[in-house]
Amino acid sequence: MTAQHGADGSETFSGFADELFRHLPRADQRRWAAAYVQGLLTTRGKKTVRRMAAEVTDSSTAAQALHQFINSSPWDWAPIRAALVRWAQQRTQPRCWTIAPAVLPKRGEQSCGVHRRFIPHAGRTVNCQIGFGVFLSSDTEDLPVAWSMLLPDEWSDEARRLRARIPSDATASTEEWLLDLTDELAAHAAHGPMPVVADATGYLDASALISGLSARGHEFVVAVPDNLLVRPGSHLAARQCPEAAPVTAVQLISERPASIPQLAVLPSAGGPQYPTRLVHLPRTCSLPGPQHTYRLFAQPHGQGRRGCLWLTNMVKQPLGDHIGLAGRRAEAAGTVDSLERNFGLRDFEGRSFPGWHHHMTLVSAAFTYARLTAHHNMRSVGGLGSNSRTAPDPYAEPWTSLHRRQVQGHRTA
Repeated sequence: MTAQHGADGSETFSGFADELFRHLPRADQRRWAAAYVQGLLTTRGKKTVRRMAAEVTDSSTAAQALHQFINSSPWDWAPIRAALVRWAQQRTQPRCWTIAPAVLPKRGEQSCGVHRRFIPHAGRTVNCQIGFGVFLSSDTEDLPVAWSMLLPDEWSDEARRLRARIPSDATASTEEWLLDLTDELAAHAAHGPMPVVADATGYLDASALISGLSARGHEFVVAVPDNLLVRPGSHLAARQCPEAAPVTAVQLISERPASIPQLAVLPSAGGPQYPTRLVHLPRTCSLPGPQHTYRLFAQPHGQGRRGCLWLTNMVKQPLGDHIGLAGRRAEAAGTVDSLERNFGLRDFEGRSFPGWHHHMTLVSAAFTYARLTAHHNMRSVGGLGSNSRTAPDPYAEPWTSLHRRQVQGHRTA
């Protein structure tokens, strides 16, 4: 579909909405999908359904219609996510897929996936949902295009799953869901295979994620916990189980025995050292075939977010490439923060599994539209450059006059 542009060269909101929602079978679904995104873009403060409805239409029944569209209407979010990937890829130069967690505090026990969990960065136990965003990442952008939800053991109860409308086939682990999402997104990649950058230091099974990515043929750079068990490795992976006992990743990268030499790499002249070693993951002797060889490397103390150990299967590529990819974790975390503060990521008013995915998908659409059209408009008037780190963030307040102008002509009847 040809993009529609306004008089200033920017893409119109109507053109964006038409491209994303054209697969929805009914006109009223397409209309309310656009209205919900419009509300996320233009409503100040908390993005409640009532406040968004008042912002985008004069209809007295709009709030009820929006609520029903998100929570009860049985539309499939996967085609919208696929369309969002295509739209974003046409306007960016993606470098990798980035997986980052989002902690969504909740009241009560009825919302899908809600449970009590200790949150390291908060330093306390909270009642929350844990979501995982998959981001299309370039050197300057991290655009959310897909989501998965962690369903802890207490959500295996059949009655709870029925109330929350969790599909009967949604029984896979979170790691399997993310692997399936990665496969699905890779199938839509317009720029060929891209590596996966993931944070497995807090809520994921790092070994399961790494083994799954390896088995599916994805290249990756994964942040791993200090206590991940590894064995000293080499490029010549043995078919039999190594005799060396597994040790934690932090022990292996910190110790310097003569039998296991440590390589310290300086990515640039005068830059910090990044200790690195080749490793294998422990496994049972019954597994056939050679073991995968990985590179374990550590960022210097104080760089990045919590947990500075990384594992990659791209052992023949320069370490500097891995360090650049690892930097997307912090950038994606910043995007999650903006989604929470400015785009209503935490403001879903519902309890169901489909409703949660509907909301997260449309939040992603609002953010991606705001991010890319804001950059276009700022560049067109000689403002923000594509690599600027000091200029004002043009999408920090999605209700700015820029976005009001872009969506005013799409007011819902």
